[in-house]
Amino acid sequence: MTTTISAPGRVAEEPGSSPSMVTFVDVASMTRWVSDHGVAPIIRGMVTAIEDDFRRWPSFDKTPRVASHSTDGVIELMPTSDGETYAFKYVNGHPTNPSRGFQTVTAFGVLADVHSGYPTFVSEMTILTALRTAATSAMAARWLARPGSSTMAMIGAGSQAEFQALGFRSTLGISTLRVWDVDPLAVAKLVRNIGPLGFDIHIASSAADAVAGADVITTCTADKANATVLTDSMVGPGVHINAIGGDCPGKTELDPRILHRADVFVEYPEQTRIEGEIQQVAPDFPVTELWEVVAGHRTGRRDPEQITVFDSVGFAIEDFSALRFVRDAVEGTTYAAEIELVVEPVDPKDLFGLVSGERQP
Repeated sequence: MTTTISAPGRVAEEPGSSPSMVTFVDVASMTRWVSDHGVAPIIRGMVTAIEDDFRRWPSFDKTPRVASHSTDGVIELMPTSDGETYAFKYVNGHPTNPSRGFQTVTAFGVLADVHSGYPTFVSEMTILTALRTAATSAMAARWLARPGSSTMAMIGAGSQAEFQALGFRSTLGISTLRVWDVDPLAVAKLVRNIGPLGFDIHIASSAADAVAGADVITTCTADKANATVLTDSMVGPGVHINAIGGDCPGKTELDPRILHRADVFVEYPEQTRIEGEIQQVAPDFPVTELWEVVAGHRTGRRDPEQITVFDSVGFAIEDFSALRFVRDAVEGTTYAAEIELVVEPVDPKDLFGLVSGERQP
């Protein structure tokens, strides 16, 4: 299908194109695209795309993600629309999966034309979600962290860690990492992957050692439990906390006393109060929606001593931004294929005619 963009997010058909054909980016194409263009440049571009959509936040339909919880994990659908393009992501979160040889998180996403209801773009989103999450974290830190921040503590060295490190370096210039994980193999993996990329990496002996002297603290652990990986005494004045590990009911990482000392910024309060760090505090606990800061309606960091927390659980508008960013980037390239996803009968009212074979008397 050959397409043109007729309005922000709107896909219009060219003469002779078939609406049954959908642009598709599979795993091999996504990995090739990222490898060819580089993680850091892609994250930088995605930061801009997410900021653009945050500035028009009121134009989107918004709802907390639809979650199906089990004893093993959670499967979620994350939908949104800007009135022209509809998007959703399918994503799971199963913390014990690595013990069975599976990933903790997998995902795919879809864009569709609101006016016809036809899907227009399908993409793998396991890699894309890692890029999107790093871009969102870096974007938030650009508005909330102290200017000149150079050192980040990373508590948790799992699948997100390398993307976060590259995102923060490409957006804020952070090049010194202080890393702690209960799994030494995860730390070794991180050092192996990004050590050659010019980072100054300190392997910490504890979470407290990791946060010593850090300007930014990123918490990203996998256990589906109310945990305290960051205690109140570890957090000094002026620190920005990038809390991205707490993302479902009953899973937190921060001592709640930190929240009472900090200014807390969230994506969509109705979702974050269910899944984020603020599930630990009163329902009327004050928070600031990050889009208001990006759009210039509210203030982010006010002074160097202020403690800021980005209580991020991931929201559908960020996935919308990531999907449209990839769609536009791969259009007309070998990274994109076409699949026939929607039936196209000659007579749109005669679906049966496609499957009837010889007509029966």
